[in-house]
Amino acid sequence: MTLDHVRSLSGGINQTGVRAYNERLLLSILQRNGALPGSELARRTGLSPQTASVILRKLEQDGLLRKGTSVKGKVGKPSVPFTLNPDGVFSLGLKVGRRSADLLVLDLEGVVRHQLRETYDYPLPDTVFGFLRDGYSSLIKEMPEEMSNRLCGIGVAAPFEMWNWNELVGAPEADFAAWHDADFAAEAAQITGLPVYMVNDATAACRAEHVLGIGREFRDYVYFFVGAFIGGGIVLDHAVFEGNQRNAGAFGPLPVADKDGVERQLIELASISTLESRLVDAGEDPRQLWQQPQDWAHLDQYVEPWLDQAARALATAMTAACAIIDFEAMVIDGAMPAAVRKRLTYLTRMHLATKDMRGLIAPVTVEGQIGANARGIGAAAGPIISQLMLDRSAAMLGHG
Repeated sequence: MTLDHVRSLSGGINQTGVRAYNERLLLSILQRNGALPGSELARRTGLSPQTASVILRKLEQDGLLRKGTSVKGKVGKPSVPFTLNPDGVFSLGLKVGRRSADLLVLDLEGVVRHQLRETYDYPLPDTVFGFLRDGYSSLIKEMPEEMSNRLCGIGVAAPFEMWNWNELVGAPEADFAAWHDADFAAEAAQITGLPVYMVNDATAACRAEHVLGIGREFRDYVYFFVGAFIGGGIVLDHAVFEGNQRNAGAFGPLPVADKDGVERQLIELASISTLESRLVDAGEDPRQLWQQPQDWAHLDQYVEPWLDQAARALATAMTAACAIIDFEAMVIDGAMPAAVRKRLTYLTRMHLATKDMRGLIAPVTVEGQIGANARGIGAAAGPIISQLMLDRSAAMLGHG
């Protein structure tokens, strides 16, 4: 993807007393587009050159921006581009998945600086919070003091209503009932002492794609993340839409038909857990799907029929989504090898082409770019977006 395709943000305000908004706007434009000189930032925002210059100097003094090398033009003085300072601020991200948990440190440019992982058969509160406690202690010891002092918060990405997932992950109901009384935000705040930002795990993945991946090319799109269980997100008018209960894009329960015409839920047809079941039935160890680095090439006889099943279901789901909102794109990502994601995207595109789309506008079907780490990166991006960037969805993130 080239930055030429990134959709633009604009709309600065020159009046007194709104500099915080304009700071967020300038930071957001630089985050989306990369290095730009002050004159170009002023032009894109409609701010006066003087106003833009004052704000840029303030952001540079705060350590959030840095100047690049002067670029000589044909006329006039050389322009000096500004770019985000990756060391300007850091955040933590905790992803709680059905098979593993990740704790990572993200910088202002969206680069993962440190990461820890723990795998399990299924997540329980003692395991997850113990991992956070030990992992946070380990990361703090590794960080230079100037880095830890610039931690702005911790984002936590986890499935909503964890206690309802015991059957799907093969966990005893009595054990999983412990999630009823678990308080993610309180535990994370007690362990880290940082502001906590909670988000659904699939919505977090969507946010990562939106601010760092191919999502920057589109205004409105549906995002599918194929993990142990499928989830997703919705982007409307350049913002991740979370919905009334912050659960928009919960595509798992969406009714779709299998190849025999039997009504099923999308989660039953397009989740990696169904591929796990195929391996178990064949006497294979399903845990090999999650070994790092991921390589499923030797499992092609099981993966290929699963891919066709998942693609067929995704195409049906997308057709239904386009009947509600005329999304311009469908983005597919997941916790799988890049070659498998590419194949899934291709097959979905092929199945979508066979759908009766009369009265609808067919969306573009593209691969996501972030991959398996999207949920952790999206979680960690939450504090940075909420505190520094211009993003309407960030205002909906609770913190404590």
